[in-house]
Amino acid sequence: MKLLFKQRMFSWFDSYDIYNEAGDIIYTVRGDIAWGHLLRIYDAHGYEIGVVKERVLTWLPKFEMYLDGRYVGSIRKELTFFRPRFVIDCNGWQVDGDWFEWDYHILDDRGQCIAYVNKELFNWTDTYVIDVRNPNHATCILMLVLAIDAEKCSRRD
Repeated sequence: MKLLFKQRMFSWFDSYDIYNEAGDIIYTVRGDIAWGHLLRIYDAHGYEIGVVKERVLTWLPKFEMYLDGRYVGSIRKELTFFRPRFVIDCNGWQVDGDWFEWDYHILDDRGQCIAYVNKELFNWTDTYVIDVRNPNHATCILMLVLAIDAEKCSRRD
C-alpha cells in the first residue's frame, strides 16, 4: 500500500492530505493551536482517528501517539552528533534512515522493513511517499512520519 503525504500550501497550521495510490484522499491531518505540535488525523469521512501530540518541557523532542483515543506509543529524538536518531516506543518498531532524514525505513522488532518513507524533492511543500507493507499499520506509520516531520520543522524554526 502506498500513501502520498502532501502538506497543504496555504494554511495557518500544519495541514496535510494523504492520498492512496488511486489519488483519493484517505486521511486529512489538521494542526491545532497548542503549546508544541498537536496534529489530528481524520479519515475520509471526517472522523478523528488519531492524534500526534508533542510533549513540551522535555530536553529532547518527544511525541505521543493516540489511536481512537488510546495511547499507542511515542517517538523521541535521541541525542546524537551526526546522524539524527529516533527511539520508538510502539510495537517494538525502530527507524533507520539517512543523513537528511529524507529516506528511511521503519523496521519491526525482528529487523524486517514494514514501511519505507521517501521524501520527494522539488515540491513546494513537504511531500513524502510512504510504502506500507501491511495496510493495518498505515495509521501508526503515518503518525510516526508526522512526528518526524514535525520535529524537523521545529528544528528549522
